[in-house]
Amino acid sequence: MTPIPYEVVDVFTTAAFGGNPLAVIPDARGLDERLMQLIAAEFGFSETVFVFPPIEPVHTAHVRIFTPTAEVPFAGHPNVGTAFVLARRASIFGQPVGDALWFEERAGLVAVTVQYRAGAVSGAAITAPQALEVGQEVAVDMVAACASLAATDITVERHRPLVLSVGLPFVFTEVASRAALARARPNRDRFVEAEAAVPLPDGGFSLFLYVPEPAPRGRYSARMFAPLDNVLEDPATGSASAALAAYLVQRMPAADLEAELLFDQGVDMGRPSRLNLSVRKVLGMVRQVVVGGECMPIMRGELLLGTERNFTYGQRPPIQNRILRGRLRPTRQRDHRVPARDVAIPFGRGAVDYPRNFGAHRR
Repeated sequence: MTPIPYEVVDVFTTAAFGGNPLAVIPDARGLDERLMQLIAAEFGFSETVFVFPPIEPVHTAHVRIFTPTAEVPFAGHPNVGTAFVLARRASIFGQPVGDALWFEERAGLVAVTVQYRAGAVSGAAITAPQALEVGQEVAVDMVAACASLAATDITVERHRPLVLSVGLPFVFTEVASRAALARARPNRDRFVEAEAAVPLPDGGFSLFLYVPEPAPRGRYSARMFAPLDNVLEDPATGSASAALAAYLVQRMPAADLEAELLFDQGVDMGRPSRLNLSVRKVLGMVRQVVVGGECMPIMRGELLLGTERNFTYGQRPPIQNRILRGRLRPTRQRDHRVPARDVAIPFGRGAVDYPRNFGAHRR
């Protein structure tokens, strides 16, 4: 079997091992859905991207995004990171790669603009594929319990906790202080209860907490917990930041507005990330949300999946222990399939790419 190349990049950062790590399979032809899910679970990142030739030849690629437990219709950092990986190549599926890319995804067509610094590809900016959708409100006590906080740590001055989406739904709540944000810890049992009360499509109950910074205006600190999707904490969540930015600008009194917002995320877990948001509001309605940031190449290698791709899949055991972000914890029964116990399959080989500013973000 021909090895399958992959690349790992850190997204929304300018320093190695900051931001949100992403695995990209630049040519996923021949991989079926079950195998893609297994590969995503094996990497263990919040998302893994599989790139296919576009359905419509005028587009750049057909992109599928998997968390360790499920496929999702859209996500922010996977699009930014995938664009970064593809833009550093001369061509993709026989077509030249330009500065404007178009990704076909379940949520719709995602427009991407490649960004440069000192003449080299440095990152990308994406336009959210769907308009802002405001969903149901969620009980304060429920979100506080999910984050191991007191109800008094949740502020409702601007809005109550609620569901927002520009392609992928999250529950959003503002916390009362930066100290409360730093104290937050996901409580998986409370997340299970919250999912039963507020089921979200395309994944488990995911909670995005944020607090405005005193200066400059338009800057926010944030954290995102999704333990039911095997993501205890996400270092950078572009789709959630885009939805919140759209909602905040939508509530501003000006009918026509071009707003720039900045989200700092991942700081409390040691992977600082910076997400730049641009929101355009016309005649009282948000018309466009763009999220962008820089990326760092970290690793490249090959997937080694045995002598043939149609190897036997094992059944899912009731409980699997999985090491994720340095913590050993059980996953749910529906989390992922595993190879049969009597089949030994080498997974991959690769090399780490250490940039010049390796570890620059570490204190």
